[in-house]
Amino acid sequence: MAEKTVALRIVTPERVFYEGEAQMVEFNTTEGQIGVLPGHIPLTVIVSPGILAIHEEEGIREAALHAGFAEILPDQISILAEVVEWPDEIDKDRADAALRRAQERLKNKDENTDLRRAEIALKRAMARIEVIR
Repeated sequence: MAEKTVALRIVTPERVFYEGEAQMVEFNTTEGQIGVLPGHIPLTVIVSPGILAIHEEEGIREAALHAGFAEILPDQISILAEVVEWPDEIDKDRADAALRRAQERLKNKDENTDLRRAEIALKRAMARIEVIR
């Protein structure tokens, strides 16, 4: 009989962000979005900024997940994240300001603009704003 849940542990340098059982976990990787169900093949991926969706029996919990990596095993998922935030931990005004700054940097780029850094800042701001909606 197939397992119905997978153990999920998400750790940042500051805290254990989440520890529990999930029916499915969705997040962005450098290769695209991934959905992980119990019994998934072993895999290690690099996390890319976006929305983390944790499917629990009670419903779906979302957070803004910014960077890190994940180890996926058939019965457990471990995510080591630089930053991950629940919606109530996000300051909407700061997120909006960060979005405007990143968009401005990309729009008015010059030879001193670090495009990769500006693109990552844009993705992080967009994830924060999307998760608080």
